[in-house]
Amino acid sequence: MPRISAAALAAALLFASSIAIAAAQNAAPAPQPGQGHAPRRPMPKPTNLQVLPKDIAVPDLLAMMRGFTGALGVECEFCHVRNPQTHRPNFASDANPNKAIARTMILMTREINAKYLSQVQDPDATPAEKTVTCGTCHRGNSMPVPFTPPPAMDEHQGQPATPPASDQKPPQ
Repeated sequence: MPRISAAALAAALLFASSIAIAAAQNAAPAPQPGQGHAPRRPMPKPTNLQVLPKDIAVPDLLAMMRGFTGALGVECEFCHVRNPQTHRPNFASDANPNKAIARTMILMTREINAKYLSQVQDPDATPAEKTVTCGTCHRGNSMPVPFTPPPAMDEHQGQPATPPASDQKPPQ
């Protein structure tokens, strides 16, 4: 397993804390006793953490996962398989190939933030503006939607520019 630099860990923690803050701001108020909601059983200690800190607090992990699901517009089963006996997600299992992809993407965003965006010296940019997240590319889609720039405009006529004519003749 690759070693994580202090800068990469700091970027990951900044990312996780920004997600946790956003999740806390958007969270619904806790139900009051006697409102008919069954109490949730506590989540077991996370296992099989390969790219996330092994000592991450459960609330921080849940906030991070909610950030991932929102950024990709998916549910837990997109990366986690469901246990056929309990009908609950098996968070430790590596059976779903999307989980390996997610780990790769987490490492990629850490590296981009630590190695490249940490070098951006723009005094007007906030830390969030110098940080890529899953949402930077995915924007609520499980697969990033390719960017298609608008057609170039002809400066003189305000119309889409026509590409130069090709010297090749079409096949007959």
